[in-house]
Amino acid sequence: MTYTPKRWIGLGLGAALLGSTALVGCGGLNDAPVKADPPEHKLANAPASMAGEGGEGGGESGAMAGHADMQTLSVDKRIAFMSGHVAAGLALYRAGAPDQAARHLLHPVSETHAAERAGIDALGFDGPLFVKLSEDLAAGKSAEEIAPQLDAADANIKLLQENANGDPVGQIDFLMDTCIAEYRVGVVNGVVDNAGEYQDAYGFSVVARDIAKRLGTPESEPLVMELELLVRMWPANGPLADSIPAPVSEIAAQVSRVKLELSDLR
Repeated sequence: MTYTPKRWIGLGLGAALLGSTALVGCGGLNDAPVKADPPEHKLANAPASMAGEGGEGGGESGAMAGHADMQTLSVDKRIAFMSGHVAAGLALYRAGAPDQAARHLLHPVSETHAAERAGIDALGFDGPLFVKLSEDLAAGKSAEEIAPQLDAADANIKLLQENANGDPVGQIDFLMDTCIAEYRVGVVNGVVDNAGEYQDAYGFSVVARDIAKRLGTPESEPLVMELELLVRMWPANGPLADSIPAPVSEIAAQVSRVKLELSDLR
């Protein structure tokens, strides 16, 4: 199926779309070959059995190409980057794939990504909450059992975003660059080649959409619409590793539409 969101709707129908659950991503589940993400990173204060965030290093170093490294990236963009991982993890956990969710939900307390956390404690970061999530993952608890913790993690990340008081347009632009960079790592020759990066790209699109929604102005509505369409290019049941991915070219085209709307808000 070809993903051509701009051809589906005009702005009037787009507004209706945002209030509807009728349109879902066209991807589904199949037996497409997927390369597993091998565990290779350590966690700070997390159970040894859940310490892996595998496969992340190479993909993310590529995705961050062209951006400042984490030590010099502004705090609001570092929080946006972390938020994308958490958004992906929450979606995967709620989709019944805690093994796939682990590397994303453990990202905020990973030793590998310590540079992202510089200065965020003062903004309200709840590290123990994410350590507790790692323990729940290790214990094999279901999303239903730990719904309060999942909701609290989501709320804590949103609190960080608000307290960072950054430039939302700049954050969304950064997230779009990172989204397409990671998607290109995640999807190769029409299949999910690196599940972690495919899932990260989804998380970045979700965070960008949520930031846009908080703008709450008539001028931002077209941007929200395009970001909603971008999010819906992943399967409705979450960015699972065995999904049929949208073509890279179609994701890139939709990111370009987002950036076009974004340019009107500068």
